[in-house]
Amino acid sequence: MKRTNILRNTFISVGVLFALAQLEGAATNDSLRYFSNTPSVPLSPPIITFDAPGAGTGPFQGTLAFAVNQAGTIAGFFFDSNTVTHGFVRGTDGIFITFDAPGGGTGPYQGTYVEAMDDAAGATTGNTKDSNDVFHGYMRNASGTFTTFDAPGAGTGPFEGTAGENINASGMISGYYIDSSNVYHGFVRDPNGTITPFNAPGAGTGPGQGTFVNPAECLTDAGATVGDYLDNNNVYHAFLRAPDGIITVFDVPGAGTDPGQGTQASGINAAGTITTPYIDSNNVWHSAERVPDGTFTFFNDVPGAGTGTGQGTVVGNINASGAITGWYIDSSDVSHGFLVTPNGIITTFDAPGAGTGPGQGTTPYCNNARDAVTGFYVDSNNTWHSFLRPAAPKPTPRPRP
Repeated sequence: MKRTNILRNTFISVGVLFALAQLEGAATNDSLRYFSNTPSVPLSPPIITFDAPGAGTGPFQGTLAFAVNQAGTIAGFFFDSNTVTHGFVRGTDGIFITFDAPGGGTGPYQGTYVEAMDDAAGATTGNTKDSNDVFHGYMRNASGTFTTFDAPGAGTGPFEGTAGENINASGMISGYYIDSSNVYHGFVRDPNGTITPFNAPGAGTGPGQGTFVNPAECLTDAGATVGDYLDNNNVYHAFLRAPDGIITVFDVPGAGTDPGQGTQASGINAAGTITTPYIDSNNVWHSAERVPDGTFTFFNDVPGAGTGTGQGTVVGNINASGAITGWYIDSSDVSHGFLVTPNGIITTFDAPGAGTGPGQGTTPYCNNARDAVTGFYVDSNNTWHSFLRPAAPKPTPRPRP
């Protein structure tokens, strides 16, 4: 069963990435956050597009950026002309470092995937897919040294194994693993290498069900991590795992309750605010945010978002100030990016060269504290490219009288 996780399925089939394998606490004091479709001031500089050296140029090849840290360094991975994956880090000067984690295979869709980068030292985490199509987690520190790991209980068959999804400033990693029955489980890995598996209460135990920790900003420096789980009826619910291991599960009011519907969690900031996209009973995407006291703020759908199946508004990452990036899917099934300020002002954007056909367009994935946004886009040939929407320049101080 394929997992329909919004963090991967807009343009990337679950069969292409790691998932090639693959209520309680709802608040009543909720509010509505309206979008003002007016560009914020000052305007951001023009969007920069880029491709990693060696990236393929055919359909379902190319470059995918997933994380940008506070310095503006970007991390992600690329598919070469043989559809083998490799990791990259792009410096603020535009210079790339490409790499392959130990153990990655050299066949199609095998190799190295990068899912997250920490804000302090620039360490990255992700997973490799080996020559037997088994997944293994890794950490690469800023100097290029690798540490590989497998979660206890991870399966060793094709499309089973371990994936690192987030890394914080201390080197803690959160992620998930797939066992020998193709059930998903979450884990946290301490900086000393100790791995603690966990399951969200109510998580299903059938193939393709279980607990999912999402990339790339779903772990705080304090050690709280978020994700979602698929229950025995194939409905999604979100969870928060606190640093002490206590798990709180929740559903956004209005989320659907049929298979493939429900609530997901796509990010958490240091204040504990969680971004929660959800699918309603009509299979349309909507979005909300959940603050630490359990109340929800609902977003009006972005102007231009479609109202058909698989369309709508999808929030992604949230930064320290509460600014949120994400994407919306229009009535033609084309994706477009947006950035929302804490006071609700929205700027929509498209990367230059983004395609305009179904399944094409722009997908922002991460915004840093200054609201530099990175992500990827699909062109008219179904090739992936990446972009950086630079942070708006700081206003020039007024001269003193």
